[in-house]
Amino acid sequence: MERYLGESIPKLGFGLMRLPMDGGKIDAARTQEMVDRFLEEGFCYFDTAYGYNDGESEAVAKKVLADRYPRDRFLLATKLPAWAGAKSREEAEQMFYTSLERTGAGYFDFYLLHNLGQERTHFFDEYDIWNFLKERKKEGLIRHLGFSMHDKADALDKILTEHPEMEFVQLQINYADWDDPNIESRKCYETARKHGKPVIIMEPVKGGTLADPPKEVKEILTEADGNASPSSWAIRFAASLDGVITVLSGMSDMAQMEDNISYMKEFVPLSEEEQQVIKRARDMYASFPKVPCTACAYCMKGCPKHIGIHGIFQAYNLYTMYHNLSGARKQYQWNTEGRGYAKASACIRCGKCEQVCPQHIHIRDELAHAAEALEG
Repeated sequence: MERYLGESIPKLGFGLMRLPMDGGKIDAARTQEMVDRFLEEGFCYFDTAYGYNDGESEAVAKKVLADRYPRDRFLLATKLPAWAGAKSREEAEQMFYTSLERTGAGYFDFYLLHNLGQERTHFFDEYDIWNFLKERKKEGLIRHLGFSMHDKADALDKILTEHPEMEFVQLQINYADWDDPNIESRKCYETARKHGKPVIIMEPVKGGTLADPPKEVKEILTEADGNASPSSWAIRFAASLDGVITVLSGMSDMAQMEDNISYMKEFVPLSEEEQQVIKRARDMYASFPKVPCTACAYCMKGCPKHIGIHGIFQAYNLYTMYHNLSGARKQYQWNTEGRGYAKASACIRCGKCEQVCPQHIHIRDELAHAAEALEG
């Protein structure tokens, strides 16, 4: 079997997005302890981004990693979000050099165009970031070039078809989202592999929701193995897929790191029996009440108030299925005002949305439920 990029990289990566905090700042001392422990156990992949913690994540990476270890001891990835405030090509390009300076890394092992898809991809096209980064790669400032995205498989297929020079993709993949029509984890993974691209996995624990699942799911996992944490099931599921470079875990404290190290240092893929346990857990999640929205967006085309209907239902389902109110409210804010749409409370109950909904959802009532739960 032909080897793939990143095959020899340990399958647990350290995501520097949800680091321990001290007030409103990253706790560099605790982060340093975690970085030291991570490297001590033979792991090496660190993932940050231009915008994480308003750039503080990159600066902390310099302080605790680049300033303290030989460059060949670690792999560092960061990302360029051309859609996040860059008003010109020059400003978008400067993001790369700012990240280079902040991290003090000298070069990036893996560099990503950040969060392609939906209304964001065109910024990378208009500013020609694709060719700009290819030139930086020729200069040796980038070892491997790819992109991350949170979008559907058709969008991923289009990008990979237009940009076969991309060496890898970073995707949201976890067992709960595997067959979710709003996320299309499986389809996105299969699309990347169809194009021959290895995958870096993000959100394997779905923003922490799979680390503390509802009791019905937890009972299934505990019955199968009372000593295994819910997180271990989620991360091992992701790491068991073929063609995976590494699985990113956004570890916030040493306890999470020790748990991850305990089963990933000598990683063993899920057995067929364990895969069946994951399927039962997934089926349990699927049985929870949710709005059966497929994100076709027909309802939004004629909405006089420009309400972000399918994004609202995605956030509301996060609340009803995973009981994660904080995460659901953040998702709700991003899916509405964060993307230029109105919130659920703006609904005037005209009913135009329900006339075109293929799923026959009582959209007006569900919007009212979402507003009550997520706008309070």
